[in-house]
Amino acid sequence: MFIGMEVVGVRVEMPSNQPIVLLKEIEGSRFLPIWVGASEASAIAFAQQGVDPPRPLTHDLMREIVESLDATLTAVHLTEMRDGIFYANLIIRDGGSVAKTISARPSDAIALALRTHSNILASAELLDEAGIEIPVEEGGAQNQEVERFRAFLEEITPEDFAG
Repeated sequence: MFIGMEVVGVRVEMPSNQPIVLLKEIEGSRFLPIWVGASEASAIAFAQQGVDPPRPLTHDLMREIVESLDATLTAVHLTEMRDGIFYANLIIRDGGSVAKTISARPSDAIALALRTHSNILASAELLDEAGIEIPVEEGGAQNQEVERFRAFLEEITPEDFAG
C-alpha cells in the first residue's frame, strides 16, 4: 500500500551541512526526512520556487524526454530503506497506457515529480520504518515547526546549496 506525500521543503541540516528534503503525509501526521545531495536539493528547491532556469537542468531535460516520447510520469514510489539508503521507482505510462517501473534515486524522482506535477507516494512499510510522527494540533508544535521550516525556505536561495 502506498500513501500520498507532499514536499514540505528543503533545508540544510546542521552541523553536518547535509541537505534534506522533508515530505509529509497528505492525510496524516507523519513526516519523512530524506537526505539528498546538494545539486538535487537545488533542483527540488528550484521546482518548489517556480524558478525557470535559462537552460534546462537535468530534471527539466528528463521531463522533456518523457513528454517527447508521449509518456507520462504518473507517480513516484518511495519504496524502502536499506542500510540507511532510500529507494524509489518512477512509474511511467507510455502512449499505449503500458506502465513501466524505473528505479531511481528518491531525490531525482522527487525533483522530476515536482516538475511534472506527479503523485509522490511512500510505501506504508517505509513510513512505518522511517517516518516521524508529529501529532496534528491546531496551532501546536507541528504547525510551529512547519511554519519555521517554511520561513526558512522563503529566505534561502538556490545558491545556498552551491558546494
